[in-house]
Amino acid sequence: MGRVVITHSTYVEGLIPLLRKLALHPQVDTITPAVISRVRGRCTGLRLRVSAPLIGGWKLVARRGSSAQEVFLTTTLDREALQSAVNALINGD
Repeated sequence: MGRVVITHSTYVEGLIPLLRKLALHPQVDTITPAVISRVRGRCTGLRLRVSAPLIGGWKLVARRGSSAQEVFLTTTLDREALQSAVNALINGD
């Protein structure tokens, strides 16, 4: 079971409960939400996608409305397996 590192005071709405569920995956070690920023486009609902590989894990981008937040995740999952796990959580599977 992984852990979610809470270091900021502001998060994209609905992100932390989703990350806590993702942390229950046996191959996820640590999840760290990072920088939140404003973006041009608008996104309906909460979206979380795998963005870039890192040493020992992946960078994800969470989007909701006109906000985007980086999320760093250490895991042994590959890109496709991680995105599938994220999609299953968002869709409620």
